[in-house]
Amino acid sequence: MRKTFHRFELVSLLAGANMLFSFAARAQQVPAQIQAPANEKLLLQVHAKGDQVYICQEGVTQFAWTLKAPDAQLFDKDGKPFGKHFAGPSWEASDGSRVVGKAVANAPSPDADSIAWLLVNIVSHEGSGVLSPATTIQRINTKGGKAPASGCDSAHAGQEIRVPYSADYVFYAPK
Repeated sequence: MRKTFHRFELVSLLAGANMLFSFAARAQQVPAQIQAPANEKLLLQVHAKGDQVYICQEGVTQFAWTLKAPDAQLFDKDGKPFGKHFAGPSWEASDGSRVVGKAVANAPSPDADSIAWLLVNIVSHEGSGVLSPATTIQRINTKGGKAPASGCDSAHAGQEIRVPYSADYVFYAPK
């Protein structure tokens, strides 16, 4: 009986250590350059599904696809509609609260075919609601959304394309 108890303790201890390691590993997946400030706490996380809209424009030396705006629907953790993400870049909740952000840091997505992960500082708020206390946003877990590597030339100047993407947006507020 005593041996069984010790085995149970050992299994419990190992399971707990594995759980802690799992949480630590997950936390390390977000690169340092896009970590939220230490004086902020998690406010909410939403999932985006939509498009990155690009326009073919002439640059200094050549034509290139340039981001015009995101166009995505946002969903809460239960998959219920939460709001939308659009030009600005802006995020608007169904309760009417809205934030506009400015990217301040980025990191390549672990998926080479996907848009970068971002750290965004919120520069303005509108309305009162769930997004009102937010000050920082992370864009992580991106899938797709990268501009095509070709197809933008003088014959396609001004043409828009929509590239499907999904991502998680994590909102932070002061502690």
